[in-house]
Amino acid sequence: MAIASDRIRRARPLLGTFVEIEATGPDKSRINQAIDDAFEAVAHVHRLMSFHEPASDVSRLNREAMDRPVGVHAWTFRVLEAAVDMHRRSNGIFDISVAPILQDMGLLPPTSKDRQPGNECPAVDAIELLDGQMIRFGHPGVRIDLGGIAKGFAVDQALDVLRKSGVASSALVNAGGDLAAFGEEARLIHVRNPRDPRSTICAVNVKDEALASSARRFDLFHSTEVESSAIIDPATEKPANTIDGVTVRAPSCMTADALTKIGMIVGTDAIALLELYNASALLISADGDVQISPDFRHAVHLAA
Repeated sequence: MAIASDRIRRARPLLGTFVEIEATGPDKSRINQAIDDAFEAVAHVHRLMSFHEPASDVSRLNREAMDRPVGVHAWTFRVLEAAVDMHRRSNGIFDISVAPILQDMGLLPPTSKDRQPGNECPAVDAIELLDGQMIRFGHPGVRIDLGGIAKGFAVDQALDVLRKSGVASSALVNAGGDLAAFGEEARLIHVRNPRDPRSTICAVNVKDEALASSARRFDLFHSTEVESSAIIDPATEKPANTIDGVTVRAPSCMTADALTKIGMIVGTDAIALLELYNASALLISADGDVQISPDFRHAVHLAA
């Protein structure tokens, strides 16, 4: 006889968006506890990696790491390792040291160490990863923002909590469109049209993998108009404008999250890097052209 299972879905405001967690299992109370633990993992990532929280690892690094090595949590160190590695593999395209530019644009709050006009924005190469989970900045102008990768990492950590709980037969964690799932059931995920946020561009089958999307900014509560991108091309120090939207499928949400930023900046030139990370992408160019990686086409169902 088959064992009956409950499917529980809950949401909380975290990471500057709504995080939705869904899990299925035969014990409702234990599933709820596992979901609570998964939400706490997401909240912990936020406390560690938020640019806005004064006590976060990121804020402490931005205040102190140019003067001395600063110790950080193991999770923060892992994300920084991944960010530095992707920076090098992408020839500098993925760059977490663009925080001063985002501050100049008003997309991040000012700090006491604002960049002076005309000062060059130093590259992430100035971030030194030391033994003992210590970080030092090799340039006084370095300030980092992990907004392009930490949300994906939080999704991965939450899903890992659910997987290790042993009580969930399947689960999905969705943080504002950056998501990951496990279980026998393939899930159909609808992707918003970056050129018209009121509609969808496609649906994607997701099973035991992650999906992340990036696009130009919009605010459906105030306007249907799509604004400029918040993703900075480090080569020009200006918002990326070649691509309107990117959706990446990858083994981990952290990888998918970061790769969407590269796709927004260089478009189809990111294909070789996607393959290196065992990832695939759907890209919508500024003229509306849709391009899909060959190994991704079977999972993508374009809207009529």
